[in-house]
Amino acid sequence: MTYLKELPLAALQFYTTSSYPCSYLPGQTARSQVATPHHLINSDVYGQLVRAGFRRSGAFTYRPMCDGCRACVPLRVDVARFAPNRSQRRCWKAGQALKSRISRLGFSAEHYELYLRYQSERHPGAGMDRDNREQYAQFMLQSKVNTRIAEFRGPDGRLAIVSVIDILEDGLSSVYTFFDPEQRAIGLGTYGVLWQIEQCRRLGLPYLYLGYWLEESRKMSYKSAFQPVEVLRGGRWQELAGAADPDADPGPDDDFAGDS
Repeated sequence: MTYLKELPLAALQFYTTSSYPCSYLPGQTARSQVATPHHLINSDVYGQLVRAGFRRSGAFTYRPMCDGCRACVPLRVDVARFAPNRSQRRCWKAGQALKSRISRLGFSAEHYELYLRYQSERHPGAGMDRDNREQYAQFMLQSKVNTRIAEFRGPDGRLAIVSVIDILEDGLSSVYTFFDPEQRAIGLGTYGVLWQIEQCRRLGLPYLYLGYWLEESRKMSYKSAFQPVEVLRGGRWQELAGAADPDADPGPDDDFAGDS
């Protein structure tokens, strides 16, 4: 167990997990560095960790620490400079029919049912489509930081999207988004990200943190389409040149390699 010396977080300690199968690169193994103790990671401390490349899954705060692999790159959207492409503008316009509601963390049977359907359709065989209520709550509803749930419904009241979002000092952090796989008229995954970018604007927050970007993984590479974006490399945030396919809408997927 070692201290992360580059951060002014002397009370925290960090350990590296054993290897486990990588969720994003077939045939690869992964490891994570986990920050402890969990009860000391409040919103301010967590914000510093996010800026250093960490994320959270439930109560666990981690960053990839894989042997010989640095494919997972922290990524954030530069909100002030973000300019939607043609496909994103169409998606935003179509999504105006959705009504949003923001609430504190709490279990909803309707959210849980949608989560299972989303996992079964988008990530078959990954195991998360069999999560029981306790596993779902541990993953989605445990938080020591300032967290909200945003839900979106169509004009008929049908639930379309659920997003879990952390509120940081310098931005929003998109924890997890899942959506109705049967509603295909709107790119729901893309709309969820666009809505979060707009919330950052309204709150005067400069960044939307989207977790880890993997150029080699389709379900993670979509994040670079929200240009301009910055990536954390060598301890420094820098603009990423180029963009993902603007017409692709794989949807925001969880970026915790140990759980998805």
